[in-house]
Amino acid sequence: MSRDLRSYMKDTNVRLVVGALALLFIVGDGLIWIIYGFGAAVMGLLCMLGAFVPIGLIFLLLNLSDWIVKRANRD
Repeated sequence: MSRDLRSYMKDTNVRLVVGALALLFIVGDGLIWIIYGFGAAVMGLLCMLGAFVPIGLIFLLLNLSDWIVKRANRD
């Protein structure tokens, strides 16, 4: 077993994000479906997906700027 703590931290962060999203979409939307019905669950799913569009754009922009800086500093 390796002792690469950076790799362990990265894997742990990915697992936490995936778990949080699974809880949000499965449990959250599942409860909406059980309590309010199918139509409300679809609307809740659309609202959650719509909320993640700006978050995804910010994430992509930050990763792109990080890639550009790393590529420029390589020289």
